[in-house]
Amino acid sequence: MSNKIIVGEKVKSIREQKQLTIEALAERSGVSEEVINFIENEKDIPALAPLIKISRGLGVRLGTFLDDSEGLGPVVTRADKMPAGISLSNNSCSCQKGMNYYALAQSKSGRHMEPFFITLEEGEKKDFPASAHEGEEFIYVLDGELELDYGKSQYTLGKGDSIYFDSIIKHHLHAAAGKKATFIAVLYTLS
Repeated sequence: MSNKIIVGEKVKSIREQKQLTIEALAERSGVSEEVINFIENEKDIPALAPLIKISRGLGVRLGTFLDDSEGLGPVVTRADKMPAGISLSNNSCSCQKGMNYYALAQSKSGRHMEPFFITLEEGEKKDFPASAHEGEEFIYVLDGELELDYGKSQYTLGKGDSIYFDSIIKHHLHAAAGKKATFIAVLYTLS
């Protein structure tokens, strides 16, 4: 689990190919120019919600930022050859990084789901900023303990637990206080 995917380079390259300024992309996507600058300069990747909005603003799939190549057949990801990952800082450019995403189907063309293996660093008690985006999510906990703030509810998930939810509701996923977690997440975004 090394070699971080250079998401910012891909965002910038696609934006420039489409001859869009950062200001125009911010207007199209609803993501601030500051966040787009942070992402393009590899200073920070907030959370998936801004990346989903940016992908919509650019007219590409979310997975385009993670793709290595386009394959037509099935994609097998071997445990000993985990793909490069990206670190997210949970929706705030000033927030400490703690989520590491590893795309599990980055070479599958035309996909509608985005499966990830995710590791979360030890959680701490604090108020987390919630986000919302189109689509649905499925989470399966492999190890540790997660907390999902979902609307006005909170769900605690342990090893072997799963949850399926609509991403349009404001939510935030984090490790429980004093715990680490690893899990599989599958995102479905409307195309």
